[in-house]
Amino acid sequence: MRELMIDFGTTLDGYASGEGWPGWWGLEGPEYLAWLGEQPPVTYLMGANTYRVMHGFAGGEPHPAEEEASVDELTRAPKVVFSASLEEPLTWANTTLVRGDAVQAVRAMKEEGSGILSTLGSVSLSRSLLRAGIVDRFRVVMFPVITGATGAERIYDGYPDVALDMIDHRTFDGRTQLVEYRPRVLEGPPLAPTA
Repeated sequence: MRELMIDFGTTLDGYASGEGWPGWWGLEGPEYLAWLGEQPPVTYLMGANTYRVMHGFAGGEPHPAEEEASVDELTRAPKVVFSASLEEPLTWANTTLVRGDAVQAVRAMKEEGSGILSTLGSVSLSRSLLRAGIVDRFRVVMFPVITGATGAERIYDGYPDVALDMIDHRTFDGRTQLVEYRPRVLEGPPLAPTA
């Protein structure tokens, strides 16, 4: 069975992006970029908005040499986009469009084959998959910046209560934190102990 991972890069205050900020908030360092290059192959899952942004990023301006390998890998990787608004054919290489229910489709994808399914951003899609209880790993890379004035796409708004059991953590370049958990969706807050 395939594993499903939600994978976010965020600010310390939980934003997925910020108005006027570059990718990775301009804080990607050599250790982080090297780690990205060492990750096992995945099939990326995303919604239409993330597809538009990432396809534009991958096909846009030339990238610095240290980012080029990550961009090339993203283009070569299989990608699945869940959307009712996009039209085929999609122009980004190795991309499949799915119009049906994303949770049902991902459940079926988990049963087929092996390897890792990973969201790429996609705040709404990630929320739906987590709420459905089908996420196996929840990974967050926190970049050392607070974007209270310019932050966009608060990640955790609208999420259910979730218990997180730590399975990995590390620091990149002396400043960027990775935390990875096994999530358990909760019915609500735990009951207070009785006397």
